[in-house]
Order: sequence, then structure tokens, then C-alpha cells
Amino acid sequence: MTKTLVILGEYNPDWETHRATNAAIEHSSRVVGWALRSEWHSTSTITRSRIETAHGFWIATGAPYLSLDTALDVIRFAREHHVPCLGTCQGFQHIMLEFARAYLGITHPGHAEYNRDAPHPFISELSCSLRGQVSEVNLLDGSLVAGCYGATRITERYYCRYGIAPDSVAAVRAGPIRVSGVGSEGEIRIVEYPAHPFMVGTLFVPQARSLADQPHPLVSAFVRSIVASS
Repeated sequence: MTKTLVILGEYNPDWETHRATNAAIEHSSRVVGWALRSEWHSTSTITRSRIETAHGFWIATGAPYLSLDTALDVIRFAREHHVPCLGTCQGFQHIMLEFARAYLGITHPGHAEYNRDAPHPFISELSCSLRGQVSEVNLLDGSLVAGCYGATRITERYYCRYGIAPDSVAAVRAGPIRVSGVGSEGEIRIVEYPAHPFMVGTLFVPQARSLADQPHPLVSAFVRSIVASS
């Protein structure tokens, strides 16, 4: 049976991170030994039928998306139906927005990239941009991501200027989502849903460090979860 991975975002072949996403899927599919059918779908055009028949979702880099509500709806579908889902950079941010809507009762969680005038955005501009930075992330021992990496300290590359607002961190840590990776000062860098087969958000862009002869371990674990899905 052919498995389909939907990459949700506004595809631009000129963007390094989008090219890296395609390449990383190829690298990991080769090592896993299973060729996935990967398809880019815009948030403005993806159909309900495609959402309901996908075997996995990659919530891509490159916000703002054309339809914020569609992005959150796809994430909710993946969470509720236990469909493997990976969100990277802006994908991480939108996993957190959907979390805020579903578990914190915030009907319209703000994102400063969509509305700079939002009084209390859930996702705000970082005090220091991470764009272009490479830094260490400490992983929670026993977490899904630590198992994927086979380590509790990793180094990854960032492309973003936005993250969880400081006044939202306590609510995130108290909720059902697990903070499984943090920066040097405890900043949230990775989240995962413990009761889900694979639902992970990373503020960094793992696909940027994938190579043909060294597929990225997190992407490979994601591909394996799709192959194992029903």
C-alpha cells in the first residue's frame, strides 16, 4: 500500500527550507526502505478528502499561511485521529496555536506574524532572532524525541524570529503537551504529545541538516511512523 505524506504550506521552490524538506523525505525514505508519496498542499486549496486520506502531515516552514484556520484544522485532525504529524519552525508555532485553542480555551490565539498589534499574542517575536543560528538543544530523557535521536543533547539550525510568548510558557508546561527539548536557558524548542504515536513540533528546522548519506534521525523516525500507520 502506498502511503501519502501531505506537506502543508505555501510551497516556494526558491526557499532553502522547502527544498530541504523534499530532500530530507527522500533521504529518510531511502534508509527506511519505503517510498512515500509526498505532496505539497497550500492551506488555501487542500481538500477535506485529502486531509482525511493522508497517512501523515508535515506542517511546513514559511508562514504566514494563506489560511490560518485550515492549518489549525489539519493539526487538530492529526491530533484527534492519531495521524503522524511533524511541525517544523512555523509548523511548531501552529501546533502550539492549535494547542492553545484546544486545551487552553483560547478561541483566537494570537500570532504576532499575522497581527503585530495583537495585545497578548500566544506566539510573539523573539527578543533575539534565531534566524541562521545553530545551537544546542537539551532533550528530556525518556521522551519520544530523545529516543529518535538516541541522545539527550543535540545541535540544530534555526530559521525563525517567533516563538512561544514568555507569558504563555507556564500554561504550555502545565498542559497535556510535553516539553521535550529546551535551549540553554530553558526556552521551549521541542514539544510532543505523549499519547500520540508521533506528533512533534520543533522550533528548529531538522531537514536543513539531513544528508543523503546521513538522513536526519527525527525525519527518519517520522517516516517510520507513517509506514507503521494503518
